[in-house]
Amino acid sequence: MSEMVARLDDWGQPAWIAVMVLAFVLFWPIGLAILAYLIWSGRMSCGWHGRSGRWQSRFADGVERVKSRVEDEMRGYSSSGNRAFDDYRTATLKRLEDEEREFHAFLSKLRQAKDKAEFDQFMSERRERPQSSGGDAAPPSVQ
Repeated sequence: MSEMVARLDDWGQPAWIAVMVLAFVLFWPIGLAILAYLIWSGRMSCGWHGRSGRWQSRFADGVERVKSRVEDEMRGYSSSGNRAFDDYRTATLKRLEDEEREFHAFLSKLRQAKDKAEFDQFMSERRERPQSSGGDAAPPSVQ
């Protein structure tokens, strides 16, 4: 009996649910007994035991492994198995990051120069505009 329980534990919660449903179909008192055993033993991770089920930790560990692997791949840290290629990829990514920083700095300087040119043009047009001594001049029209 304990060998069958161990085998079902290895298969996980879906296996226990399948056995319970099958027992309900064949003979409902056995299904009810399996349900009571699952709840009492904490295998369904539902209730007053205050702990996760046996499969929660396995599932959580698997999820964490996959999550860390995906995060590493997104950052480019996963190993291809070829050390020379990994070194080349690391150097290329560093070079591209440096070029990106330089490009953003260039764009910033370009925007600043454009803004300064527009401001200088505005100031020169303002200086060249005749100053009216009276208040009878109409304000410039805004379109």
